[in-house]
Amino acid sequence: MSVRELVVLGTASQVPTRHRNHNGYLLRWDGEGILFDPGEGTQRQMLRAGVAAHDLNRICVTHFHGDHSLGLAGVIQRINLDRVPHEVTAHYPRSGQRFFNRLRYATAYRETVELVEAPVSADGVIAEPGGYTLEARKLSHPVESYGYRLIEPDGRRMLPDRLAAHGIKGPDVGRLQREGVLGGVSLDDVSETRRGQRFAFVMDTRLCDGVYALAEGCDLLVIESTFLDEDEQLAVEHGHLTSGQAARVARAAGVRHLVLTHFSQRYSEPDAFEQQARAAGFEGELTVAHDLQRVPVPKRR
Repeated sequence: MSVRELVVLGTASQVPTRHRNHNGYLLRWDGEGILFDPGEGTQRQMLRAGVAAHDLNRICVTHFHGDHSLGLAGVIQRINLDRVPHEVTAHYPRSGQRFFNRLRYATAYRETVELVEAPVSADGVIAEPGGYTLEARKLSHPVESYGYRLIEPDGRRMLPDRLAAHGIKGPDVGRLQREGVLGGVSLDDVSETRRGQRFAFVMDTRLCDGVYALAEGCDLLVIESTFLDEDEQLAVEHGHLTSGQAARVARAAGVRHLVLTHFSQRYSEPDAFEQQARAAGFEGELTVAHDLQRVPVPKRR
């Protein structure tokens, strides 16, 4: 049975707290696992969340600030220690290659797994592994940063009442799907488009075109909400978003489920983030993330 869910490993921004670990997010997408922004302590959070190194197929780093990348060293070494039987691909800004190199070889260990380096240097498609397309978009932060977007291709939904009306059943249904036409009945006559699901991961950024492009039409949007609205000037100065800004992006983009995360240590109560997001007009499903939480991708429309 396929599983599509977000496993939240950490939700703190620059400084972890007693209740929030540094960043870390695993997207389970059918048989694949994509780890986003492994901050310090990610390996231990994986253990607590029941995530194994064998679950990882891809690592996506938005930028090389420590709270988004210092866990790389431990995660990479754990992948090799556990002798993960498949290759693992790492995406990260090409401008941070020197930081990736230092983290990959921070200490001595035995390399047993093929780690494919696939740095990102421009907007566009960065991987098409089959079953989905992975895109990157540049964001606005003091250091180069990219957000990521996963898009499932559109499919077809067969309509039983129309199939019955045309007397098509059993093996003939599969034949029609393969060939497109059967006895003068086309696939369009008995089916409709099933929109593919979309997921986006947006961290450390000011409002910019990339944020909106990543969020457009998403079923699940994970987006930073470092500051509350009353601290918007701080957000602009440091290259971050407020809860209200994130919610307005989600509302404009038609997001179905919004996940707010990456909270400043200055705030101890999460309720205010939800209140401000609702006040900004977002009416979809809303999660103010906490560590070790699991968030399912919404079912197809």
